[in-house]
This record gives sequence, structure tokens and C-alpha cells, in this order.
Amino acid sequence: MLARTMEAPNFPVNFDSIHANISYQNTCIDSYTLSSMIITPIALSHPNQGSGYKFEEDGKSFVFLTDNELRFKHEGGLDFQNYLEFSQGADLLFHDAEYKEEEYKKTGGWGHSCYKDALNLAIDAGVKKLGLFHHNQERIDDEIDAIVNDCREEIKKRGKNLECSAVGQSMEFKL
Repeated sequence: MLARTMEAPNFPVNFDSIHANISYQNTCIDSYTLSSMIITPIALSHPNQGSGYKFEEDGKSFVFLTDNELRFKHEGGLDFQNYLEFSQGADLLFHDAEYKEEEYKKTGGWGHSCYKDALNLAIDAGVKKLGLFHHNQERIDDEIDAIVNDCREEIKKRGKNLECSAVGQSMEFKL
């Protein structure tokens, strides 16, 4: 993959011209520390696999689980309970929320979650803020707003203290 990004016209140096000893690791399975931040990977449930991450620093945590199907366990993926434990008490969770329930009936097994499943994960894990992520590309802003409002109504109905929003390009979240 690295060599392909260095092919013309993207990069002027041929990968074979690099005189370095480069070693690759297929997957990162252990937590590692970068400066004062602890980064922990988790396998995602997606047909093409992938990794999600938890970033922890100064007593705060951000969990990033995109392209993750909570109702279907793909090869290499994990069960809902594993994602629940991984997200437990996070200050911020970004989770795949591509589908509405009726859409999922046709797309189950494609590697993406219903927004209500992402909401249930956040509520069950005691997350403080939920960012709905990986929006269906055919959805317009008003439809995304309706999904967020539906989530907020459900949060209120359950008496939970969880902030919910749709994640968009260039947004910033402070923890």
C-alpha cells in the first residue's frame, strides 16, 4: 500500500530507491503510548476488517469506531459486549451510524450500523458524548437532523445524560 502511494504522479521517488529497512506489522494488537497519550486498538466488525481506537490522555477518553456493524459479527470482528466494554465511560464516542432501521433490512452484513444501535451502545456504555459518524451519502442535512433529534428524544425518554450530535467535516470537540 505504501509503495502504491509513491507511484507517479503522486510522488517523485520510486519506492525501490529508498535505502531504508522498513518492516510492517499486519495489525496493532497492543496499546501503545505516544507522548502522554495511550492509544488502544480494537478489531472492527466489517467485511474488510479494520481497527477502531481509544485515545486516552489526562483522564479523558475518545473512542473512534467507524465502519463497525454492531448487529453482525464479521470475520475478525467482535461481539457487541466487547465494543461496550471498550467504550465504557468514554468522554466521546464516534460510531458508525449509517442506516435507519428500514434501510438496514436491505444492507445488513455490509459492515455498517443503524444509528439506534450506536445510540444503545453509547447509553449502555455510559458515554458522555456521542458523535454519529459515517452518514449515508444519499442523506440530506434535514434527514440527519431528524436522526439526531430522534436520538435526543430517546435519550430524554430514558432519563440519560448523554449529548448527541452528527459529526461533520471540520468540527471540533473539546473534552
